[in-house]
Amino acid sequence: MSAPRGTEATPTPAPDADGPARPATDGQLLDGVTYQQAADGLEKCLAYDRAHASGGIDKSHLGRAEDYRIVLAMRSTGDTDSPGDGAYVVAVKEEPAGFRVICNVENGEASGINTGTADAGAEGAGPVMADINGGKLHQQSFLDKGAWKLPFRWEVVGRVESSVAKVTVSYGDSSATAALDHGWFVAAGVLGRQVTAAPHIKGYDAAGKLVYDSDTDATYEKTLP
Repeated sequence: MSAPRGTEATPTPAPDADGPARPATDGQLLDGVTYQQAADGLEKCLAYDRAHASGGIDKSHLGRAEDYRIVLAMRSTGDTDSPGDGAYVVAVKEEPAGFRVICNVENGEASGINTGTADAGAEGAGPVMADINGGKLHQQSFLDKGAWKLPFRWEVVGRVESSVAKVTVSYGDSSATAALDHGWFVAAGVLGRQVTAAPHIKGYDAAGKLVYDSDTDATYEKTLP
């Protein structure tokens, strides 16, 4: 199974009935996960996070599901650290810039949400910048190192500058051309063997010139923990 070729789609389809906006391409909804399932999962994860806030932590900054655009939905593989298969939903907001959430849903219920911010225009960042906290999407537990459950659905998400026309990702025995979705890139594939090297990311401009290579990016971790 390979990921769809990436395209910069405009305009973004409108959200359904006060839900989050849809991804730019249908190929960003993987493994049979529908838009409605992804939207429902995102809503459950936001509600779960608000309900489990502790120590007076204000989670209102996460906003509502309709504040987001879904950029990916796919199956998730349970491991020793977090048992139980399910689905991941990745959604982004325009404000603050680069804000994204990774929502994990198991058996139709939210089991956790991870938040982060990535800004491709940040000082020292290249025209392509992988989400440094997105490892859960392409790694299984450190406890399972060398014994991952295979085949394993992986994904890499991050920010791209407007000068980037194409992003490719290779990982182990698989590779993908990313979908480009309004300043984000989303690549996914299926891993068939154990790996020790992190995904290898390349970015190209409209003329096909290589403008980014994770191998030469001093800020990019090239091996897995």
